[in-house]
Amino acid sequence: MGKPTGFIEYLRETPLDRSPKERVRDWKEFHHHLDEKSLRNQAARCMDCGVPFCHTGKLMSGGASGCPVNNLIPEWNDLVYRGLWREALDRLHKTNNFPEFTGRVCPAPCEGSCVLGINAPPVTIKNIENTIIERGFEEGWVVPEPPKSRTGKKVAVVGSGPAGLAAAQQLNRAGHSVTVLERADRPGGLLMYGIPNMKLDKQDVVMRRIKLLEQEGVKFVCNADVGDNYEAQMMRRDYDAVVLCTGATQARDLPVEGRALGGVHFAMDYLTTATQAVLGKGAKAAPIQAKGLDVVVIGGGDTGTDCVGTAMRQGCRTLTQFEIMPKPPAERAADNPWPEWPRVYKMDYGQEEAAAKFGKDPRAYLTTVKRFVGDEQGRVKEIVTVDVRWEQDAQGRLSPVEQPGTERSQPAQLVLLAMGFTGPETALPQDLGIALDERRNIRADATTYATSVEGVFAAGDCRRGQSLVVWAIAEGRAAARECDRWLMGATDLP
Repeated sequence: MGKPTGFIEYLRETPLDRSPKERVRDWKEFHHHLDEKSLRNQAARCMDCGVPFCHTGKLMSGGASGCPVNNLIPEWNDLVYRGLWREALDRLHKTNNFPEFTGRVCPAPCEGSCVLGINAPPVTIKNIENTIIERGFEEGWVVPEPPKSRTGKKVAVVGSGPAGLAAAQQLNRAGHSVTVLERADRPGGLLMYGIPNMKLDKQDVVMRRIKLLEQEGVKFVCNADVGDNYEAQMMRRDYDAVVLCTGATQARDLPVEGRALGGVHFAMDYLTTATQAVLGKGAKAAPIQAKGLDVVVIGGGDTGTDCVGTAMRQGCRTLTQFEIMPKPPAERAADNPWPEWPRVYKMDYGQEEAAAKFGKDPRAYLTTVKRFVGDEQGRVKEIVTVDVRWEQDAQGRLSPVEQPGTERSQPAQLVLLAMGFTGPETALPQDLGIALDERRNIRADATTYATSVEGVFAAGDCRRGQSLVVWAIAEGRAAARECDRWLMGATDLP
C-alpha cells in the first residue's frame, strides 16, 4: 500500500472530456488525459483493502461485480503511485490481454465494487488502467511476443471480437498455429464495427493490436463467413481444434405494425455501416444517414448510446431515445447495495451531446412503441408510443402494462432498434452439429468450454449471451487454456 492516507487526502479526479459541442464535429476519441502527478495521486486513493472486491469478477443480481479478468488492481495502483510504470504494465498484462480496449469501453464493474466506494467516490481504476497500457505503447514496452517453438497443432478461431482475439493470442503463445476466420472485411469483430470510432479508435487502437498479433504469428483471414463461403466441415478437417467466438449477433426485433417500413433499422446495421464509411469513403458516404432527420432510438444500454452519438455526428435534426424501464435513481436503491453494480442514473457521452444541442436528456422512460406510420413511399414518417407501468402478475413476475390515454405520436424518419440481442446466429452451430442451450446459446461447459462436438470449444457472447467486452476476454483466455489442455494433455496457460 503506497500511501495509507491517500484515500483521505485526495478526492476522486477524472480527465475532462472534450466539450460535447466540439467533439460531435468529428469521429475522434473524446477523452483528455490527466498529468502524471494527478494520476499517481489517484492511484494513492487505493486502500489495498484486506478483501479487494475490485478484482473478484462475480455475478451479483444479474450484473458484474468486480473485474471479470481478475485484474490485480491494488498491485498496479501501488506501482503507479510509486512511479513504477513498467512493473505496473507487467502486472496488468498478467490477467488482461487488451487493457487498451477495456480501459476505453468497459463500464468498470471494478469501480462499482471498490471498497472505498462504500462511502466515498471509488478509485478511478479504469482511467489508471488505460494510462498504464498507453504509457507502455509510448515507451516501446509493448512488443510482439512470438512463441519460442511451435507444437505442430493448428487451431481455427471463428470470430475476431474480444473473445476471439484473446483466445488467438493465448493459443499462439502456447505454440499452436492459429488462424482467425472473420466474416467482415476487417478484423476486430465488435471492437471494429460494433463500437463507434469516437469511443474506440480503429486505426490507432484496434489495428495497432491486430498488427501486434500478426507479428506474433496469428493469421487473420477476413471475408471468411464460416458456413457460407467457407465450409464448416472443411474447417473441421483442416484444423486440430476450433474455438467459436462468434458473438451474440441475433438482434432483438420489435414486431409491431409498420416494422417493415423503410427507415427502421437494427442498431448494429446502422453502427456498422457508419464505421465502414468513416474508415472508407468518409462519414457522408454512410448508406444509413441521420443528417437532417428526426431520429428515434429505441432501447438503452451502450448500443443505444452509441446510436445517439453517431446520429449526433451525422447531423440529426432531433433525437429521442425511448426506454421501457423506469428512470434509475440518483443514488443506490436499498435493493442495490454495494458491491453490486450500481444501477443509478447517469448521462453517458451520447446523451451529454444530445443535451448540449437540444437542451435536455433525450431519454423518455417507461415508454414503448405501439406502431410505425409510413408515408406514400413506404418509409417511416411517424412513431406512435404509449406509457407503461411495471406491475406484478399472479406469479410475482413484473411486466409492463400500457396506460390508457397516454398514446402519442411524433415525427421520425429514422428509427434505430437497440433493444439488445437474443443470442448467436444458429446456422454455424447447426452445420457443425453443436447443441444449443435453452436460451439458444451454444452449449459449452463453464469449466472446459467444450461443446458437444469433440475438439470444438466456445467462448464469449455466443456461449454466455450478450455481455461485456471484459467477460469476452476472460472467456477467450479460459477457452484457450482448455483447448490447449485438450490438444496437449496439459497446459501452462493461465
